[in-house]
Amino acid sequence: MSANAKRPYLAIIAGLFILGMTAGHVGAQTPASGTDRVAKRYSAAQQPASAAPASTDPGLETKIDKIPLPDFVQQKQTDPAVAQATGQAAAAMTAEGQAFDMQQSVQRGLDANPQMQAARSTLSGSEEYRRQALANFGPVGTVSYAFQRTDATTVGSTSLTLPGNQIINAVKGTNLSTTRTASTRQGYWQNLYQLQLQVTQPLFTGFRLLSTYQKAALTKEQAEANIKYTELTLVKGVQQAFLTLLQARANVLSNKDSVARLESQYKVAQAYYDVGLKPRLDVLQAESDLAQAEQDLLKAENSVLVQIAQLNSLLNLPLNQQTNYLGELSFLPFTMKIEDCLDQAYKQRPDLYMAVKSVQIAERDAKIAASPLYPQVQAQGTYTKSGNTLDLDLKDNSGSTTPQNTTVGITASLQAWDWGSTYFGLQAARDQVKKLQADLAKLRLDIGYQVKTFYLNLQDAAKRISVARTALEASKEGFRMAVARYQAQVGTSTDVLDAQARVSTAEFNLTQSLTDYQSALADLYVSMGVKNLSLMTN
Repeated sequence: MSANAKRPYLAIIAGLFILGMTAGHVGAQTPASGTDRVAKRYSAAQQPASAAPASTDPGLETKIDKIPLPDFVQQKQTDPAVAQATGQAAAAMTAEGQAFDMQQSVQRGLDANPQMQAARSTLSGSEEYRRQALANFGPVGTVSYAFQRTDATTVGSTSLTLPGNQIINAVKGTNLSTTRTASTRQGYWQNLYQLQLQVTQPLFTGFRLLSTYQKAALTKEQAEANIKYTELTLVKGVQQAFLTLLQARANVLSNKDSVARLESQYKVAQAYYDVGLKPRLDVLQAESDLAQAEQDLLKAENSVLVQIAQLNSLLNLPLNQQTNYLGELSFLPFTMKIEDCLDQAYKQRPDLYMAVKSVQIAERDAKIAASPLYPQVQAQGTYTKSGNTLDLDLKDNSGSTTPQNTTVGITASLQAWDWGSTYFGLQAARDQVKKLQADLAKLRLDIGYQVKTFYLNLQDAAKRISVARTALEASKEGFRMAVARYQAQVGTSTDVLDAQARVSTAEFNLTQSLTDYQSALADLYVSMGVKNLSLMTN
């Protein structure tokens, strides 16, 4: 048969094939299709299902569906929430797979995260330091019991009579000395047991005790604010991880839709190639893009697993537990003005309150450093009971012992000089006060900048959401037109693949915009010092 005779047969085959493709695949890309999950999530207006043309050649469509996909295309299920959405939750959910939404996740983190336990322990310790500083105002009692053994020799003198001189004086009438002095040595021992009770009451310490107590009280107030600051930090961490998980899930769904569209295009290109209507290049391009989409899907699924592990860590749950985190990215309106946000931040930010307390604590440290410049006055009373037996009794008077002794007195002392040590320490403490005051001023500026930045980011993300939704609808329509043109033999495979890439980019941009919006909203609440667990506005 000649080439001219074969042309009518090829035209007939191509016509039937085009009709089958138009019926089976153009209609599959409409928003009403059950496989287009992204359209269901983001598109408000659905096109009627009747817009898709009816299939006129079921046999050809069946033939296309039977075309095998490349080996790297796999179906996976990695997220408990996705398993529940697809009807597999009944078999997959176990007793450990407890469900958490954002509010429940944040509350669980506040209850169980070790950061909160550490902050509470710090507060408890600061209260004990305050009580210690208060106790230092009272008298201090000291009880001591001592034993001392003494062995000694006493050196004395005695007068001795000289009989010879007496006789000579009597016979001759002389005046010779009749006595002389001689030294004596006598040994003795003594056991001394002594019980002493001493009470010391500070009267004036150069404001050291008062400043120390005030410092301890300020430290406790700072620890209380630190609990609120830790709560806000943890709330932000859990919310950001939760939003990242929702973004990863949305990317998984988007990538699955991308894989489904590329699978369809791959089958169409392969079928066209099999009947000799398209070159092998179209099949290779479709397979290459399908492989890239499959890689993106694998990365997105792994990101879901990583975020679940991070949330489990923040919530103090086992890392391998398949926790079911529930939620979706959505637009939550925020109506506060920037002025109100700034006012609330300056009033409620716990780190700003902690910085104020740090300045006050440094001022107390300066007073403590100056205390040696003042006289130190204290009262002291001592009672002593002594004896030469264990029970403080006097049985053997081998030495002199005072049985009881009581003394009461007041002592005042003033440090004369220390080569400038106290002065230099005082100057260093005053410089620390100035440094913390400057840090406080900088923190106030930083807080204003943070609130302004997050407020602008929130507005920017809100605008991008509207633009992204419009771009997604346009890209979907463009993809449908590219598929139709390709099946009508007036478009190229590159047009279809480029249109598919634009759909995937639009879906990613919409997901990113929604994530950025809620992330900026979470950052804005934290920057204002507001603990909003669910990000819902009143």
